[in-house]
Amino acid sequence: MEPHDLPHLVPDALEPVDAARLGAGDAHPPRILVLYGSLRPESYSRKLALEAARLLRHFGAEVRVFDPHGLPMQGSTGPEHPKVQELRALSLWSEGQVWVSPERHGAVTAVFKNQIDWLPLEDGGVRPTQGRTLAVMQVCGGSQSFNVVNALRVLGRWMRMVTIPNQSSVPKAWQEFDEIGRMKPSAYYDRVVDVMEELVKFTWLVRDRSDYLTCRYSERKGGMAAAALAAAAEAVEPPVPAITAAAGATRSQ
Repeated sequence: MEPHDLPHLVPDALEPVDAARLGAGDAHPPRILVLYGSLRPESYSRKLALEAARLLRHFGAEVRVFDPHGLPMQGSTGPEHPKVQELRALSLWSEGQVWVSPERHGAVTAVFKNQIDWLPLEDGGVRPTQGRTLAVMQVCGGSQSFNVVNALRVLGRWMRMVTIPNQSSVPKAWQEFDEIGRMKPSAYYDRVVDVMEELVKFTWLVRDRSDYLTCRYSERKGGMAAAALAAAAEAVEPPVPAITAAAGATRSQ
């Protein structure tokens, strides 16, 4: 990404993310999915999501931003809907995610929550969000609040994600973006830069180790019990050899 794409950054204060220092094994760029929570044409959560995407690309990540337009309400149709399939495929593709929601009545918006509701905890033995890193941000219409980022942290924990320590809450978002939708220079912008830099670092650190980090005693114990039950059932009623079954079928004809 060219420097003019991020005019408010101070180049001398930036450091490229050093993947080697983080013990990264795989060489491909971190894959980050960005979700936002409004359908308004002048959506400030969308503007913040796009600003985050620019920064993530600057820090070397591969980024996808999901457009929630056309995503049906969870439960109104089946998971075969194209927008649901798109969202789930992007979640599986991702190694980290950014969640950005406005605050509506002290909570996340229905538009944002609907996206999370379509992501199952488990699907065919695969956990679509487990072990992925997560950064949370919110935009506020008035004074600064942390209701949404706190709620997003609860959601991230429920989805078994690794939520980074830093976060961003942008108050009076209507005055933090210019006429072309770019975020103005401010301490709030600097915090967004911090959060995206930290997310990329944590994603490098976690992604090649997520299977090990989420390998749990209780699940290993449950797997052993299931294997023991299967072995016991097989010992009581051994399977009929295929040749014997074929012979029996021939005699009955």
